[in-house]
Formats: sequence, structure tokens, C-alpha cells
Amino acid sequence: MAERSSRGFSAAEETVLRDLLTAERVSTVTRIEVLTRAWDDIVTSAALVATDDEHDPEGATIAFERAHVQSLLDQARTHLDALDHALERLRQNAYGVCERCGDPIPLLRLQARPTATTCVRCAGR
Repeated sequence: MAERSSRGFSAAEETVLRDLLTAERVSTVTRIEVLTRAWDDIVTSAALVATDDEHDPEGATIAFERAHVQSLLDQARTHLDALDHALERLRQNAYGVCERCGDPIPLLRLQARPTATTCVRCAGR
């Protein structure tokens, strides 16, 4: 039988989870970089053109585009924080333990949602 950590994960399962968190972190950092460039492009193009932002014949206003990109950036940064929190919990041997009740978080839940901090029961409350 494979040796299990205090959270109940085998060394192989823990490696898979660490790799999943790390890959998702890299993807999220890349997304933030792309969105930041898009934000910068919107701001630059708005500064170069004297447009009537409220009556843009092309459809969406520059303000709408800017707000949309800002929202996506905010979501990505929040997700990055959650990934960093999960990686820190993994280092502290606390990853996979519900922050509310202390019960284990099922491996399948962590694979589907690696930043989960609650078990299924507590998440449903």
C-alpha cells in the first residue's frame, strides 16, 4: 500500500495536485499579462482618438471595453491569490483539509477545483 500524507494523499496524488496548481498558476499569470496588454492598448487608443465614448457608432463604448477587461483582470488576480493560498497550504501540509470543519476535501473535488478550501458538505451550506 502506498504511503499516505496526513491529509490522506499518496505521494503520487500530492505530486499531481502540486503540478495541477502550478500549471494553473502559470496559465493565470499568462492571462493577467495578456489582459494587462489589452487594458494598456485600450487606454492608449482612447488617448490617441477624440471619440464620443457615449455615442460610438461601432457599438460597445470604450468605457464598456475598459470595464470588461478590468473585470477579467480582477477575476484573474483573485484566482491567482487563491492558487497561491492553495500552494501555501500544500507546503504547510494543510491542503485538502476543509477550512470550516476540518474534514478532508475529496481528491476529485480538488482535481476539479484545485483552489477549493471547503469540503462538499460545507460548500453546500
